[in-house]
Amino acid sequence: MKSEVRLLQFSDPHLYARADRALRGVVTRDSLEAVLRHARAHHWDAAALLLTGDLVNDDVGGYATVRELFGSLGKPVWCLPGNHDDGATMRRELAAAPFTSCGVHDLGEWRVIMLDSCVPGQAHGRLGASELARLDAALAGAGGRHVLISLHHHPVRMASRWLDSVGLLNPEEFFAVTDRYPQVRVILWGHVHQAFDSRRKGVRLLAVPSTCAQFLPHSDQFAIDPGPPGYRRLALRADGTIETEVLRVEPLVAAAPAQRIAGG
Repeated sequence: MKSEVRLLQFSDPHLYARADRALRGVVTRDSLEAVLRHARAHHWDAAALLLTGDLVNDDVGGYATVRELFGSLGKPVWCLPGNHDDGATMRRELAAAPFTSCGVHDLGEWRVIMLDSCVPGQAHGRLGASELARLDAALAGAGGRHVLISLHHHPVRMASRWLDSVGLLNPEEFFAVTDRYPQVRVILWGHVHQAFDSRRKGVRLLAVPSTCAQFLPHSDQFAIDPGPPGYRRLALRADGTIETEVLRVEPLVAAAPAQRIAGG
């Protein structure tokens, strides 16, 4: 049994069918490619890649770009939808290996549970009854494994008035499930376009920068942070502890007109 499981988290790439489309001055494909180059050069010993939502920016043609950029990397790619994704199309377009949507994955001493927190047509999130039941069943069946749970929307407040209005609307129901299982060690998400690292009842809470443009932390109004794109590296140890860091990559500035990122 491996003593450590290594994962990489990439989030909110906001891809398009066209390679030259930009958001807030960042060509999203170019930026993601720069992030992937950095990851492949420095941290490519990961067992799997986590894509935690907003794979595309309201452009279902972007799923072909996801397949192109991630499909030949030689690693499992575990996906969940964000509010800018079309969940049904995402599952259909990313149905073949190496992609899996909203699955449950066992690696060594760990179980990884990927959840769908999206509400069609809305920027905020909610975990429906069926998804909460699936979470409960996956936790009950984890046995002695430690657990990492991933979703798109943030279940805790980010001290940002506008961003907290589009988070998970029923965090109390989510935590009512997770609090019953002491093997839950980590909860991580996308959506917020910024790094976050905290704890709740001993559980590590983590968010990651987008692979394109970032949101300004602690801002009452929507605002862009000029910081560079990034991704997260995680080492999940057999004893249930983790070691993690956010890696930043120099951004690529677009020559094309920028488009607004709305609602995360």
